[in-house]
Amino acid sequence: MPTIQSLLYNIPAILIALTIHEFSHGYTAHLLGDPTPKRQGRLTLNPLAHLDPLGTILLLVARFGWAKPVQVNPFYFRGNKQRGMLLVSLAGPASNILLAFAAGILYYLVAPQTFLSSFLAYLIIIDVYLALFNLIPIPPLDGSNILLSMLPASTHEKFYQFQAYGSIILMLLIVTNITGKFLTPAAEGLINFIMLAAYMITG
Repeated sequence: MPTIQSLLYNIPAILIALTIHEFSHGYTAHLLGDPTPKRQGRLTLNPLAHLDPLGTILLLVARFGWAKPVQVNPFYFRGNKQRGMLLVSLAGPASNILLAFAAGILYYLVAPQTFLSSFLAYLIIIDVYLALFNLIPIPPLDGSNILLSMLPASTHEKFYQFQAYGSIILMLLIVTNITGKFLTPAAEGLINFIMLAAYMITG
């Protein structure tokens, strides 16, 4: 469980990471011609429009979770619909990786240790875990839509049937800590890479 001190860093970091993640989904769909995110008020940087209670709590206690998914309608997309869904699905995790990299650069620029540098460290961690967790190919995570967009159309119906059990499977993986066993080393490796790249740029 997080301490009171860690919550002072975690809560704003989570709000920023989740908001950027979902805004990026919605804005990418908007650029492709889908009016749905705008109609539902998701083209905003107001965190209240994006928070999912359970996903936010899990981010606080387990460092992986999710926000309220942005609803999109690929029939509005200009061009290839599957390619559009791939871009929309990738936009959230990609935005978190970019945000973590920007926070890494700022981290070295604000040294020595301050409240801001401590917050930036938490922001990097939250963004990386959020990005990698959402790449797991299990519904309702982004990874499932990324996988679906790359599968042949003949398999889509079976995949849609699998979606009905996605949330149950996902919760079992979280409760049994299977997600943590492969997510933690992947996140640590990516964080080390981001910090090394940020150090090289600022050094």
